[in-house]
Amino acid sequence: MRGESELLAYETGSGVEAFSTRRQSEMPYPVIQGHQVHDCKVAVIGRPDLTREDLEGYDAFITALPGVAIGVRTADCVPVLLFDPVRKVVAAVHAGWKGTVLHIVTKAIEVMSEQFGCAAEDMRGIIGPSIGPDSFQVGEEVVERFSAAGFPMERIWSFRGPVTGVAMSGGHHIDLWSANRWLLEKAGVKPADIQLCGIDTFTDATFFSARREGTHCGRIINAIRLL
Repeated sequence: MRGESELLAYETGSGVEAFSTRRQSEMPYPVIQGHQVHDCKVAVIGRPDLTREDLEGYDAFITALPGVAIGVRTADCVPVLLFDPVRKVVAAVHAGWKGTVLHIVTKAIEVMSEQFGCAAEDMRGIIGPSIGPDSFQVGEEVVERFSAAGFPMERIWSFRGPVTGVAMSGGHHIDLWSANRWLLEKAGVKPADIQLCGIDTFTDATFFSARREGTHCGRIINAIRLL
């Protein structure tokens, strides 16, 4: 197991760097973040001095400013980081189950296209540490929300039988990793350009998990910046 202070750095190629923090990680530099509300509003970051108060109610962030890091805070929700190496644009998306149902990843890609001329087929995507399919046990109402939102249920949903006393065993499960991968692919991102880190925050104690520790636990910072 890696040390709790070590950043989880992603292989992104040249021109960009991206990371997720572990429990005891120190931030290497300031990261612009918003006050997330599990909605689907997307903010374009045009200057480096924006605060969380300036970004109230936003759950996705886009910038073309070199040297300015943007990020999202998670503790089981899915962080999706995007990089367009052609247009030199990056995005950080907070995709909890509610944001995923609202197709927030799709909306971020649409804004990148509208504001900067990005093409999804040029983009690279990272799905960071978040609650895994074996740990995300949900009620029928959540399953219905995903179904109504057009997700391929055969790909993202499973029923594991009666709920037992073992944590997260049985019941309905949603695969948020596959749900967000599907959104990326549907938008036009090439499957080979989507990187899934595959770390389940519920079972890996080096990362914060609201489901394991309670909602007042710390948060993982998932950041990306152009060099």
